[in-house]
Amino acid sequence: MRAIFTEAATLLGRNVQSVTRVGGGDLSFVARLSLGGGDTVIAKRGDRVVEEARMLTAIAATGTVVPQILAVQDDLLLLEDLPSDGRLVRNWAHLAELLDRLHAPSQVAYGWDHNYGFDDVLIPNGRSDNWVEFWTEQRLRCHIPHLSAQLAHRVERLADRLGEHVPKSPRAALLHGDLWGGNILVGQDQISGLIDPACYHGDREVDLAMLSLFDQPPQIFFDACGLAQGWEDRQPVYRLWPLLVHVRLFGGTYHQQAGACLERLGV
Repeated sequence: MRAIFTEAATLLGRNVQSVTRVGGGDLSFVARLSLGGGDTVIAKRGDRVVEEARMLTAIAATGTVVPQILAVQDDLLLLEDLPSDGRLVRNWAHLAELLDRLHAPSQVAYGWDHNYGFDDVLIPNGRSDNWVEFWTEQRLRCHIPHLSAQLAHRVERLADRLGEHVPKSPRAALLHGDLWGGNILVGQDQISGLIDPACYHGDREVDLAMLSLFDQPPQIFFDACGLAQGWEDRQPVYRLWPLLVHVRLFGGTYHQQAGACLERLGV
């Protein structure tokens, strides 16, 4: 951590008094820097922080709140330290409003200009004009070589008939890509910002599937999002992708959860 003192001080032009590791940084080093006078900054160190800064900039351009980027260089990203002492349970309406901004329809192709990743799990993001093709190749088949034979076979069967489950050309929206409660910071009265994105363009329902995987949004939240007919039937397809990522990263019960999604899809 000593190197962060020097690097952050140089980038910020201020003296760093202390560095305290922040819990929850499973895929990168995250710390809170004390600059004196009560000011604090979040520091992230990792191989993908430059791309993360691009993603935060893209989200901010939609009018959605994210931490301000204070500096980025090589493997170090310094961010505004946003309030995080509130609870999401009281702010579902505000989240729906933010996602409405984030998910504004765009004319870009599905995907992102660069690949990304969670730890050693690559997230391929090559652009495509066909959503079924994109999800088949870059969110399902890419995992098959890394799964158990039984689970791989079931994912292959779903990939072969994915067009029965998701539309070919939904409106492309900018997705957060890793939207769960831990990446939604809440102050006392409202959401203060979204953090730790894994952005790409795609069907907005993907973000809601991720959100409902680990959290329990109320029905009024989904109603406020104004989703297309049949959205509930597509949720298991979109929820399967983060589950497969978690199977590869952590194993354990994620195998059973992935299997349950496939069961719901008749695979």
